Amino acid sequence: MNLLMCPVCREALSLTERTWRCANHHSYDVAKQGYVNLHVVQHKHSKNPGDTPESVQARRAFLSGGFYAPLQHAVVEKIRELHIANLLDIGCGEGYYTSAMQKETLQCVGVDIAKNAVQVAAKMNRDVTWVVGTGATLPVLDQSINLCTSLFSPIPEDEILRVLKPQGYLMVVTPAPEHLYAMREALFNEVNAHDPHKFVEQLKENFELIEQPMIESEFTLDQQQLKDLIAMTPYAYKAKQDKRQQLEQQSEMKLKASFQMYIFQKK
Repeated sequence: MNLLMCPVCREALSLTERTWRCANHHSYDVAKQGYVNLHVVQHKHSKNPGDTPESVQARRAFLSGGFYAPLQHAVVEKIRELHIANLLDIGCGEGYYTSAMQKETLQCVGVDIAKNAVQVAAKMNRDVTWVVGTGATLPVLDQSINLCTSLFSPIPEDEILRVLKPQGYLMVVTPAPEHLYAMREALFNEVNAHDPHKFVEQLKENFELIEQPMIESEFTLDQQQLKDLIAMTPYAYKAKQDKRQQLEQQSEMKLKASFQMYIFQKK
C-alpha cells in the first residue's frame, strides 16, 4: 500500500520506476541517494531549513558510539509490543532510530525538513521510505498510519490527528529533567530543568496517555565524543562561546542521559 500524499493537491502518490506521481500529474523523482523531496517551494520559509550538515555529521558520529542505544532498544521494544503495521517517524534526522524501528514494521516512512539529514539516512537503509518534508503538511494520506513517532522533534498535533488511523498511537520522546545535567551546568550560568509533562497537557484533549516509561543510561565520553554531543544539540548555539570552548577542552566527562517516553492513543 502506498502511503505518500502529494503536497500540492493532497492526492495519493504512486511509484513508477523512480518517480512518484499523483492523479493530477504532479511528479517527484527519487534522488540517487534513495529519498524523495516533497517539501515544495511554497511551503519553504528558508533555503536550507533544518539541521546544518555539521550538526548531522556530529549526531551520526556520536550515535554510532552506542551511547543512546538503550533508548533505541526501548523504542524498538515498544513498537514490537504494539504490533505496528506502518509507522511515520516525524523528524527522522539521519535515521538512527528510524532504521531500527523499520525492522519491526511492514512499512516505515521517515520525514525530515533537513535534506542533508535525509540524504545521510537514505544511504543507511533502503527499506525505509525517506522523505524531505514538513510537519506542517505531513506527506502521508489521511488515516493511513498506525503509529507516529516524534523523538526530540516537533509535534504537529493537527496533522498527526489527520494521518493516524482510529485508535492509532503516538510515541513522543523528550529529555527528562536530569538529561545531560552536568553538561548543561558547565555550559550555562543557570540550568533550566526540562519539562516533559508539558506534552501531556498539550495532547490530553485528543490523546489518551497509556504509558510513560523513563530510560536512563550513564557513560563517559572522550574529548571528541563530547564535542560531537555538544554540536548535535541546541546547546551548540545557545551556550556562550567561552563556556563551550572551556568544556570542549576536557579530556573526558561522565554524563547521564535521561529520556522521557510517552505512548499516547488517539481518542
